[in-house]
Amino acid sequence: MNAPIELVALDMAGTTIDDGGAVYEALRGAVEDGGATVDQADLQVWMGTDKVEAITNLLRLGGVEPTTERVDAGFARFRERLQEAYAATPPTAIDGVPAALATLRERGVKVALTTGFDDAVALPLLAALGWGIGTGEGTVVDAVVTTSDVAAGRPAPYMIHRAMERTGVRDVRRVLAAGDTAVDVQAATNAGAVSVGVLTGKADPEVLAQAGADHVLGGVVDIPGILTTS
Repeated sequence: MNAPIELVALDMAGTTIDDGGAVYEALRGAVEDGGATVDQADLQVWMGTDKVEAITNLLRLGGVEPTTERVDAGFARFRERLQEAYAATPPTAIDGVPAALATLRERGVKVALTTGFDDAVALPLLAALGWGIGTGEGTVVDAVVTTSDVAAGRPAPYMIHRAMERTGVRDVRRVLAAGDTAVDVQAATNAGAVSVGVLTGKADPEVLAQAGADHVLGGVVDIPGILTTS
């Protein structure tokens, strides 16, 4: 990295938060409930995107016409399944992630979360983890951007750019964006940021490398070690 990094933008489930694969299974189940056949490879492609967009495309790929009614019903089923899964097994921070985020912030690097969830899913999840947003005591990240905040989710670059707005970072060359899916990497590339794939989700390193990742790391815990901050 030629420029010091001022902002690290991170995905949530599978990257910073361990949800036991609940998003993966909730998405699969919601689409299958709609009568579609879900191919494993297709599911992997659409993980990390806006969930309405994911359901729309997975229905179509699975042989079901994605009418507005079917997509809306699928998204409602996705939320229900995810809430049930989280109630049964509450998500936790991935080992070492809170310490890594604290290290970055102590160095003066801003930390933002971006997600394929909307506000209604993402914000209660962060509250349950006790992850405060903003500055000052009790905060874990500086900003959160969800699909509720942008015109399109990943692989569009908008969430990363909105994270820049919210943290006051103006130069995208000083942004590193990381996630556990191919679309996380593609969004980082589309934004002009340093792209990092992490192996704490379900994607193989080859998938992340083929998506164009500048770095493939074991996890977010490895990010402080590769940064140039001055």
